[in-house]
Formats: sequence, structure tokens, C-alpha cells
Amino acid sequence: MGDLSRPQLAVYAAAALAIVLIGARYLRESRPAESAAGGSSVPVRVDSAGGGWAVVQVAGEVRRPGVYRLRSSERVDDAVRMAGGATSRADLSGVNLAAKVEDGRQVIVPRRGQAGASAATAAAVTGPGAGGPAGAPLNLNTATAEQLDQLDGVGPATARKIIAYRQQHGGFRSVSELDQVPGIGPKRMAALKDHLRT
Repeated sequence: MGDLSRPQLAVYAAAALAIVLIGARYLRESRPAESAAGGSSVPVRVDSAGGGWAVVQVAGEVRRPGVYRLRSSERVDDAVRMAGGATSRADLSGVNLAAKVEDGRQVIVPRRGQAGASAATAAAVTGPGAGGPAGAPLNLNTATAEQLDQLDGVGPATARKIIAYRQQHGGFRSVSELDQVPGIGPKRMAALKDHLRT
């Protein structure tokens, strides 16, 4: 093969650069997104062919709590692994890791030795109805933001603060711990305590 002219070399170099850029973009988009700031998380994209999708929130004693997208055929164990796995303080004994994930559900991994852990782990995959029968106290460790928002004196902003506190501390050990959430003063605490449990 003869020597290549400068215009030919320029065309080949441009083509090689385009291939490298396309490959880098493909790898970046297909790789699970990593958290930019420690402790916060971003949705993770799982690429696989066929099947439906489920979006679940993983909270409690996991390394990267957050919202994750999985195939609907995947298990709670897959969701926990996507969230970085359980921490050394986690109690997985009551979490049904074999359960299939369901869209819109929350997976809570409680802290080992946490008071009320059995209540949290018994309903480790939660969604609408997690508070139990109508009129029953709402479980602080499994309630969704929508369920908390239904309580008197709790709006969307306070519901988000309660969930954020629960994620940061691995759940509530008792209802009285609710007063640690910003915006929950003694008056609101007195109105809520009979409607909540852990």
C-alpha cells in the first residue's frame, strides 16, 4: 500500500476521532450514573431488552439511598445492590430480598437493633396501604410521602422532610423522634403522635 496524502490522513484521523467520541458517549450513557455528592443519588438506568420497568425508592441502611429503575422481573435484592448494597449496620433478616420489585414501591433496609425493626421489615416493600387498615396508626418507617401528606398539619414539604430524616437515620426508633424533623414542633407533635407508630 502506497503512502497516504495529507488530505487522506486528515479524513482518516477525523473518522477515527468520531468513532472514539461516539464510543465514549455510548459507554457514558449505558453505565449506571454515579452519585456526584456523597450520600445523594440519581436514578440508575438498566439497559436490557424487553420487559416492563419498575421505579422503586431504596431507603435506610444502604450506601446510596435513592430512586432506581429496574426491570419489573428483578428482585428486591437487585434494588438493594443497585443502591450500593447494605451498610454494616443493616439488618436484612426480615427484608424479603427474593420479592419481585413493583413500580412505585419503597424498599426500606432497617438498622440492626433498631426498635420497631420488625414492623419496618415486615413491610420492607411498601406502597399504597402501607399504613394498614383505615384508622390504624401510620407506620413512620414505611409510609410514603403521599400517605404522610394526608395527616393533619403535614403538607408535602414536611412529608419530604420526614422521609429525608428517615433515610439519613435508617428509620425512626420511636414516634417521639419525630420532633427531630425540622418543622415539627411540640404542638404539631401532640396532634400527630396518636396517628403514628414505628
